[in-house]
Amino acid sequence: MSYNLLKRRIFLIHALFWCVYFSFFLYQISFSRHGPERGLLALMLDAGFHVLAMMTIAYVNYFYFFPRFLAHKNIWRYLLEFVLPFAILVYLTILGKRYVVDGYTHTLEFLYHSRFTVYMVMNSVSITLFVAMLKFVEAWQELDARHQELEREKLSAELRFLKAQINPHFLFNTLNNLYYLAFTQSPNTPEVIAKLAQMMRYMIYDSNHPTVPLRKEIEYMENYISLEQLRLNDQIPITFEVSGEVEGVQVAPLILITFLENAFKHGVSNNAPQAWVKAKLVVEGQGLVYVLENSLLESRETKELEKSGIGLQNVQRRLDLSYPGRYQLDISQQPDRYRVELRLQLL
Repeated sequence: MSYNLLKRRIFLIHALFWCVYFSFFLYQISFSRHGPERGLLALMLDAGFHVLAMMTIAYVNYFYFFPRFLAHKNIWRYLLEFVLPFAILVYLTILGKRYVVDGYTHTLEFLYHSRFTVYMVMNSVSITLFVAMLKFVEAWQELDARHQELEREKLSAELRFLKAQINPHFLFNTLNNLYYLAFTQSPNTPEVIAKLAQMMRYMIYDSNHPTVPLRKEIEYMENYISLEQLRLNDQIPITFEVSGEVEGVQVAPLILITFLENAFKHGVSNNAPQAWVKAKLVVEGQGLVYVLENSLLESRETKELEKSGIGLQNVQRRLDLSYPGRYQLDISQQPDRYRVELRLQLL
């Protein structure tokens, strides 16, 4: 809950309480047996003055004395500070009630009786305590709202950090590819640089949002695959199938690409003609299914899978933050292949 929304809710609670109290008190004095019957205007004036007086006493405590008590936590100091102002305000309220209701004519003897004084003191104490309890509730809600806001900021910072970790990993892989192409004087080097610039633009600018259009994420993955195909001279079979309606679909950025990077890291080598990568992405209503399989090269399998642990932990933490309780990730390994299946509930 945002702080401004909490403040509006607190205001509505106070307003509702005083409206109910005014209605109850008006009903009570309308059927009072003390003195002659009074007209509606006189009753409204009595109720209005009474509620206004109770509000004054309650909010002097609410805004000044009770916050001081919450700060120093000394009940005796609080009572010593508040008793005298409370007594003065109650005394002025009693005098005002006698003037508003009776005009000091002593027609209503009840107003000048000690029982009326006791009634006003007890009523004032009850209202002041109730409003003070609201302060307790509000303080707890404000603390909870601040805690939730700090938690959101912490999670947001963690998410930004996890996304930032992707950039060096991607740059390291791509620069290695670029170095290889330049070293072999490949004519594809300018195209790789152009695609790299396009991908970096997406990573730096477009992906700095909680979600991005799925279409842009697919385009980013296709560019990555193109870079790998250029590096491999199209010698390795690589397929990437997309089905379903992708327009209008939003996803958390730079999650799917991590599995694709791992697929090339684990299953592709320049001198391994048996290597392959297959990726399939399906949009099914409000869900997304992403299946990726790649060959496992026996000589690299153990070493590379150990290195990939950090990247997989990273992406799983990002899934926890971006899709809490709305994703299913299954990773399996067979002697000749590595398989990832990710299911996302988009809404």
